[in-house]
Amino acid sequence: MELIIGGFAQGKLNYAASKYKVNEKKIWDGNIPEDFNDLSGTIIINRLHKWIRKMIDEGKNPEVIINRFIDSYKDVVIICDEIGNGIVPFEQSEREYRDITGKILIGLAGKADGVERIICGIAQKIK
Repeated sequence: MELIIGGFAQGKLNYAASKYKVNEKKIWDGNIPEDFNDLSGTIIINRLHKWIRKMIDEGKNPEVIINRFIDSYKDVVIICDEIGNGIVPFEQSEREYRDITGKILIGLAGKADGVERIICGIAQKIK
């Protein structure tokens, strides 16, 4: 599993698709299907932060779901915007969303074979 992080519109998806030679059919945009048993080849999960928000809104535990996914399917590149920087939101739900996303990213980074931060389309290797 590889993890790619960075700010909004920094070229994360273009970088990952080019580096890992993944076509559009293998890019999941803000989605992780419920049934992922018949997968092959590298998958890119783009906009993980959007999927996390959706799971929270639906009352599901995104940490459990993403960990179950990466434990059963290792050939995945996960892309997530850095949402924890900047002004702390006033609304408690927004703060909780950022906290949950940060906690998930910490766990994923620990399990990842590699972690890269993309700035202006240029990769900075973290792990």
